[in-house]
Amino acid sequence: MAIKNALLVDDSKVARFALSKLLESRDMEVNMAGSAEEALDFLNNDGRPDVIFMDHLMPGMNGVEATKAIKGNPDTAAIPIIMCTSKKSSSFMDEARNFGVYNILTKPPHTEGLSLVLDQLDRDVTEGTLPEPPQFDALDALADEDDDLVNLPGDASVELSLKTDEGASGLATGGSHAVPLTSELIEQIARSAVKTHINNRLHELLSSLFDEQFDHLKRALDESRNKQEAVIEERLGGLTKLVDERTKHLRDEVAAEVNLNLGRELAELKKELKRNSGFTADHMAELKDHITSVQTIDTEFWQTLQSEAIQQAHEISRETAEDIAQRTIDLFVAQQRSASSRVYTIGLAASLGIFSVGIAWLSGLFG
Repeated sequence: MAIKNALLVDDSKVARFALSKLLESRDMEVNMAGSAEEALDFLNNDGRPDVIFMDHLMPGMNGVEATKAIKGNPDTAAIPIIMCTSKKSSSFMDEARNFGVYNILTKPPHTEGLSLVLDQLDRDVTEGTLPEPPQFDALDALADEDDDLVNLPGDASVELSLKTDEGASGLATGGSHAVPLTSELIEQIARSAVKTHINNRLHELLSSLFDEQFDHLKRALDESRNKQEAVIEERLGGLTKLVDERTKHLRDEVAAEVNLNLGRELAELKKELKRNSGFTADHMAELKDHITSVQTIDTEFWQTLQSEAIQQAHEISRETAEDIAQRTIDLFVAQQRSASSRVYTIGLAASLGIFSVGIAWLSGLFG
């Protein structure tokens, strides 16, 4: 939401309190001023709220005059002003918008009406469709519709004119715009002044009365709340003490019963442990089955190892026999070759001997 903080301007503490609670329920930061002069001081000290809630009728500077002053200052003219008033006529709303009021909030404010006004303001701020502030000359030309003064020409003058015996009133010779100051005119001016003074004084008295009643009611509520809290605290203390006293024996009895039950359960548990100590028939049967299964596994494993060992022995024996046979064959071949060499040598020697003998014989024969 674009509207996050607001300035409340109202001389009534009750009205400020009621409206501030509605705004704070919408998570808005709220600043307050008890008069229009205080609000102008706040704005002059660099206070820039997102929206101003301005009361219509206030002693001193009223809401209309304060709005004109705010809109006449270029630094504060862009701040939207929502006027809080009990007047609901369309003519007053149109005139209020002419001197810079964004919208009207009827008093006393309600959640629905406030929500509608703030939602519309939030949309206008977000979309940039806020109305332009009025020009300074237009503000100066606007008259305060709350002043019930007599409408006289701007250059009019008044003169006291005494009634003649014939009942005619003498006119002043000051010009065409001179207005005779008759008793009726004096009475009308006096009534207007008295009415304005009475209205202002009545508003001040009502605001003061509301503030006093509000302060008195707040003090009464605070005192009543404090007394109720004290009474409640005292009664709670007494009730707690009574409960402690009445449950003391009950706690002891419950503790004794719990201890007795625990003792019984522990005794039964001990008996059960004693009964289950050592091997029972079921345990022996389970152990026997386990041993049998282990033996079966061991026998199968041993047979597997034995068959593998026999197979490896056969392999080793075969390889050894093949090796021995090969070596025997190699040795026999070598021996055969050696024997053949000796026979050949002997035969050669014998042939050489015979040849030599023959040569010798032939030599002797022919010698």
